[in-house]
Amino acid sequence: MPHREPQVPPQPFSRKSFLRGMAAVGVAPLLPALLPSAARAAPSGGPAFPLVRAGTAVDVFVDAADDPAVIRAAGDLQADVERVGGVRPRLLHALPERASLLVVVGTLGASPVVDRLVADRRLDVSGVKGRWEASVTQVVERPLPGVDRALIIAGSDRRGTIYGVYDTSERIGVSPWYWWADMPVERRDTVTVPTGPLKRYEPSVRYRGIFINDEQNLTTWSHRTQEPDKNIGPETYKRVFELLLRLKANYLWPAMHPYSDFFNKHRENPELADRYGIVVGSSHPEALLRNGVHEWEPWAKEHPGADGTLPVYDYTVNPAVISAYWRARARQNASYESSWTIGMRGLHDSALETKYATTVPEKVVVMNDIIADQRRILTEEVGTAAEPQIFIPYKEVLELYNAGVKVPEDVTLIWPDDNHGNMRQLPNDAERARPGGNGIYYHLSYWGRPRSYLWLDTTQLAKVWQELRRVYEHGVDRMWIFNVGDIKSIETGLSFSLDMAWDVDRWNADGANDVEAFVAEWAGRQFGRRYGLEIAAIRTEYYRLAAERRPEFIDRAMFSVVHHGDEAGRRLAAYDRLLERARTLGARLPEAYRDAYYELVEYPVHGAYLMNLKYYWADRNALAVRQGRGAGTNRFADLAEAAHTAEAAITKRYNTEVAGGKWDGIVNPYPSQIPKAPGRPAVTRIPRQDTSGLGVAAEGNETGALRPLSFSSYTRDRRFVDVFNTGFLPVDWTAEAAEPWVLLSTTGGSLTEQTRVWVEVDWARAPEGTHDVVVTVSGAGQRTEVPLRVVNDGERARRRVRGFVEAHGYVSIDAVHTERRIARGGARWRTVRGLGRRTAALEAVPSTAASVTDDLARRAPELRYRVRFAGTGTFPVTVFRLPSLDERGHRRLAVGLDDRPVTVLSGQAVATGNRGDAWARNVEEGVEKLTAQVTVTEPGEHVLRLFMVDAAITVDQIVIDTGGLPGSYLAPPESYHPVFNPAPAHAPGLDAPAV
Repeated sequence: MPHREPQVPPQPFSRKSFLRGMAAVGVAPLLPALLPSAARAAPSGGPAFPLVRAGTAVDVFVDAADDPAVIRAAGDLQADVERVGGVRPRLLHALPERASLLVVVGTLGASPVVDRLVADRRLDVSGVKGRWEASVTQVVERPLPGVDRALIIAGSDRRGTIYGVYDTSERIGVSPWYWWADMPVERRDTVTVPTGPLKRYEPSVRYRGIFINDEQNLTTWSHRTQEPDKNIGPETYKRVFELLLRLKANYLWPAMHPYSDFFNKHRENPELADRYGIVVGSSHPEALLRNGVHEWEPWAKEHPGADGTLPVYDYTVNPAVISAYWRARARQNASYESSWTIGMRGLHDSALETKYATTVPEKVVVMNDIIADQRRILTEEVGTAAEPQIFIPYKEVLELYNAGVKVPEDVTLIWPDDNHGNMRQLPNDAERARPGGNGIYYHLSYWGRPRSYLWLDTTQLAKVWQELRRVYEHGVDRMWIFNVGDIKSIETGLSFSLDMAWDVDRWNADGANDVEAFVAEWAGRQFGRRYGLEIAAIRTEYYRLAAERRPEFIDRAMFSVVHHGDEAGRRLAAYDRLLERARTLGARLPEAYRDAYYELVEYPVHGAYLMNLKYYWADRNALAVRQGRGAGTNRFADLAEAAHTAEAAITKRYNTEVAGGKWDGIVNPYPSQIPKAPGRPAVTRIPRQDTSGLGVAAEGNETGALRPLSFSSYTRDRRFVDVFNTGFLPVDWTAEAAEPWVLLSTTGGSLTEQTRVWVEVDWARAPEGTHDVVVTVSGAGQRTEVPLRVVNDGERARRRVRGFVEAHGYVSIDAVHTERRIARGGARWRTVRGLGRRTAALEAVPSTAASVTDDLARRAPELRYRVRFAGTGTFPVTVFRLPSLDERGHRRLAVGLDDRPVTVLSGQAVATGNRGDAWARNVEEGVEKLTAQVTVTEPGEHVLRLFMVDAAITVDQIVIDTGGLPGSYLAPPESYHPVFNPAPAHAPGLDAPAV
């Protein structure tokens, strides 16, 4: 198990004085706002160390006997110094006879210079020496004969040294994303680094890496721009390896699909990986580094059966041929630092084939034989260097593992999520005690059921934080692999995930170091600290909207266009505001940053907005057909088509204009070889007719105004009435309210298509009590009365209420807005900011807490909400929980009212991998709706109570239907509360043309 320095107190320096000191020595504003994670810096009395000064760069020395990966990384430091200072240092392999300044790069035990400094106690390597991938950076005065001053970058092993080198690069202003996201490097005449010492201790997770998967766009781009004769080859992998090291990763599962070249096709690939210091493994269907998509068929043709038939990839049929197939690769790659996947699945991510083993127990026996065979091969061909070995119980293999597959104790168990960011199960006590340890395979991008998300980075970082924190608390610290699709578009999510893997304690749920703070710090390093907070706010809202529904999951009639002030329109209004915010900030950035900003911030927001927008207009078009609209029907069709065209245009801009066309082919929402994101929604147009007529549809009604518009003095609502033309010729119309305190946004005119009339109440003038009022819409010889139900309890009652207030036939609560939280039994509810469909959610922690199944009112952590009911009855209460799984346990919570008995609600605990069932619905919607009944025996204030039954349950929203809740995708806007929601916002629909 990797050992991190657990009790190293931070040295007495303040962030403000540190930044002031950096500014004083000319450090660029693009430098990290904070010290690197898992690092400690001590104050120094000496001046900052110059890397470039007066047009001269300080030489970089690395011993020729050091690891080739270290020597290569020192060359990158050369290039980085030149990027910043305009002067390239010399890279020396022999010490100079005389130098006033020198940079020394070396690995403990491989660099005599570094070892001598340690032996002479000139270099402090406590907490570094003997550790995994640790390093120290320190200025030493007169370190060597003839050298006055040196910056020492020393690692505990080769990657420790490499990370120390790249840490120095980032500190002088070279982003890890300088190439992959076109982050500019600010030029300066003087380039310096603080004196230090700075130590970077062991990572939280030993192996940290990515899986390039479903990579058709990356393949297209690579073929067009990097290697026209290949489909992802060495030139592309060089860029991938460098990015991984700059992000402090060390591990890769390479591209593996039919449209890509398999990794070992080009022998330079594994050689390059070793030269860079990257550990190469393979995914769950690729046992012992074999790519079945490309390699099995040629092997089978070379090893036909006695009757000339080709062997099938079935161990119960052809064990000898398959064993030899694996052995050949083990022998071929034995000299490289590799990770060896054991076990077996079918070819190309398909299920295990076992013709002569049909039952689960029989398949377990087969899998045990397979593992024994593979272990024998590794012992004979690779020897003791055959580590790590990993076993991935993915999909059907998890069932076999749980049924009794025996995985050797020194093999790392890699636990997969459900492909949608929810861990399926975590190790038990016995599995945590295994010397091989545990890892995870986690998706930030996915192809498959029930829907794919490959286009944009849309998983909330707070969700990633929550799940990674949970797995770490369960002892999973040996290996974290992230499925990142094509790499591009996952830049923020990947940076965060690898940052967590390096220092899992760096970011927390709520407070100064929450997830949004990560984005602010990360964006500040890329674009400058002055822009970090605003970019973080934009990205947080972007993730929140995606948590409601990923843009790749949008479909027809998902969001209501008639309820809750036009639920879909309100969502699009939020996107519209977000896009304007992103564009406004982008216009303020220096020109050099525009490409990077477009890639990382503006395109994702704009693309998600347009994907939602075209489906919004298509839904309005379909509704217009049902309503019998005339010209307006075609108007909505035009708007839907225009949004699709605009989406294609911004994608074309990304591929052909941004960074001079560097990313040609990298972005495509609709690649041909994978399940497509939502495409062009079908719309209906009607032929022109020289007629006119007046139609009315009030909020809450698809047609007409049968359902009254509801108004409450607590929520002070705004409701809409659509007035439309049933033909194509202009029609005059008027609207009139029966009471002067009913306000209309417009009272008439001439229309060809449609207009939306907003209705409000002047509460200062409205009489107390319940009133039925009408708004009359007239025109074209027609007259429609729109009923209003106005409930005014008066300003005094509004001020005196203490909890959430029922109105419009429901109560809607954001879960974080509690009256009281009660911790019990060592467990509690904590706020996780940036999680869920609103601003935050509540999680029952620690994730390792024991379940509470009886006497909940005295033993279980509790949430309390004060609710004011207007009437009595038995009402459904729905708890919106965020999906989480436990395939060996349960996902339960309990709900009750006042001191009445509670009802235990059981959530979906198993990932079925199906379409259309509860699990599929949960991952598509991002919530699971669990419903119980509560009985209100008398009007007035009551206490709604929620209890943890199982740990790591996360609650987002709560809705009580008291008889008037309309059907919609989202929860209704939050109810009035004097503290949490004293002034509920109006809910205007999208401000769009001709609406």
